[in-house]
Amino acid sequence: MVGVAENAVSAEHKAQAAAQAAAAKRDEQRAQLAHIPLPTKSLYVDVHEPGAWANPFISVDATMINLRVSMADANTSAVGRGTMLRPEAARRQEIQVRPGDLIEALIALPDGAWRYGRVVAVAESPLANRKDRPAIRRNVEAVIQQMNDLGIVVEEWPAR
Repeated sequence: MVGVAENAVSAEHKAQAAAQAAAAKRDEQRAQLAHIPLPTKSLYVDVHEPGAWANPFISVDATMINLRVSMADANTSAVGRGTMLRPEAARRQEIQVRPGDLIEALIALPDGAWRYGRVVAVAESPLANRKDRPAIRRNVEAVIQQMNDLGIVVEEWPAR
């Protein structure tokens, strides 16, 4: 009986230590994102197309996450903006990440990728099979929970 009780106490201490480590890691990640300003909804309230979204756009699949990032134009001059000399599509990158690496990928983004502030768009992958929809929905919910834990506002598409 004593051995079982000691094992239970040991397991409880290990669980508490793991929870404290996870909370410390989450706090560290929040601190790394703190330099990004809070979102300004007036900047993105009229954006209705995924291609026009200027902040990180997360497309969730059954096993992978596509992170689309539009970098800010390094040239602040209005001359030639959006033309062949400075196309918007040249600053857009799409990265495939595992669900466990999403937070690190967002932390690594430069400030210019967060034009609306600390807000991301999340959508189910339109290319996924119908049989994968339940798994995709679970992944979407997990991504939304991770973003909320870090203080990132989530705009779920096509909820508008």
